[in-house]
Amino acid sequence: METTFSIILMITAIALIAVLLLQARGSGSSLFGEATSTFRSRRGVEQLLFRVTIILSVIFVGVAIANVRFS
Repeated sequence: METTFSIILMITAIALIAVLLLQARGSGSSLFGEATSTFRSRRGVEQLLFRVTIILSVIFVGVAIANVRFS
């Protein structure tokens, strides 16, 4: 079971890194993004990447906690 969690954790981590690299620079993903980017809404691919980032982050944290809990 620990091996399964480790494999899922690695796949999720790689996917999360890929999604973060695909996001546009200054789109609010960094701490000091452009001021104009905070006042516009996300649309299309940008919104999809934002939601996928949140989902993958939650999955990553959940699997990491489960890995520690069941090991």
